[in-house]
Amino acid sequence: AQLVEFGGGSVQPGGSLRLSCVASGFVLNSYAMGWARQVPGKGLEWVSGLYSDHSTYYSDSVKGRFTISRDSAENTIYLQMHNLKPEDTAVYYCAAGGPSSCHRYPFTRDMDYWGKGTLVTVSS
Repeated sequence: AQLVEFGGGSVQPGGSLRLSCVASGFVLNSYAMGWARQVPGKGLEWVSGLYSDHSTYYSDSVKGRFTISRDSAENTIYLQMHNLKPEDTAVYYCAAGGPSSCHRYPFTRDMDYWGKGTLVTVSS
């Protein structure tokens, strides 16, 4: 079982990106799913969470700009990011923890599956 992220890259401030996280070997519908980011030398920041009941959570730093969603048919979650800022620059990771009800947002590193991360750079 694994998670693989796609969609990172470089964008100018104010731009948009959509990250994808494809799950294989398990069905993510019954898991708590999250996106976290990390800047080298700094701690992990959880930016968004999505539960199996479709409830969503966001950090204050991204609320109103980022949207987490799930495509069950594709076994994929997404993070749509708008109005990106230089401080959004980080490696973004997706993670899954099951069962969904056992993980309370903001999550911890104690998730069952982690992707390897994708780099997002916001710079002019």
